Amino acid sequence: MLKREKSCGALVFRKDQDSLQFLLLKSQFGGHWSFPKGHMESGESEVQTALREVREETGLSIHLIGGFRQCVEYYTKPNIKKQVVYFLGSSIDPQMSPVPQEEEVSELQWMDSEKARQMVTFENDRRLISKATQFLQHRK
Repeated sequence: MLKREKSCGALVFRKDQDSLQFLLLKSQFGGHWSFPKGHMESGESEVQTALREVREETGLSIHLIGGFRQCVEYYTKPNIKKQVVYFLGSSIDPQMSPVPQEEEVSELQWMDSEKARQMVTFENDRRLISKATQFLQHRK
C-alpha cells in the first residue's frame, strides 16, 4: 500500500549587488543541503505551511512571489511517496539575519545561485534553483 506525504516550503532569495542568492539549510538529519520545508498540518493551505516552515526553520518572515509554484515528488522509502510544493519568497525584513532552528537545522547559509546548485544534495533541488533563477530574471 502506497502512503503519501505532503510538505511545503520555499526557496528564499535575496539580491546582493548584482548576484542572486538563495538561503540553504543543512539538515541535522543526514546533513544534506536543501531549502526550508515541512509537513502540512491539518487545516493549513500550502502557502500557510510554506510560510510557517520558513519561519520555524530560519526565523525569517517572508512574502511569496506570485506565479511560482513547483512540485517535486520522490520516494522516501519504497512505499512512501512524498510530494513537496515549493514557492519562491524573500524576507520581509532584509536586514534580519536568519537563525537556524536548533532541533532540525545545523547550518543556514546564503549562496549565489551557482554555489547553491553545487551545494544542494539532490538533483531535484538543482532544477528548482534553475527554474527560480530563470523566473526571477524574466520578471524584471
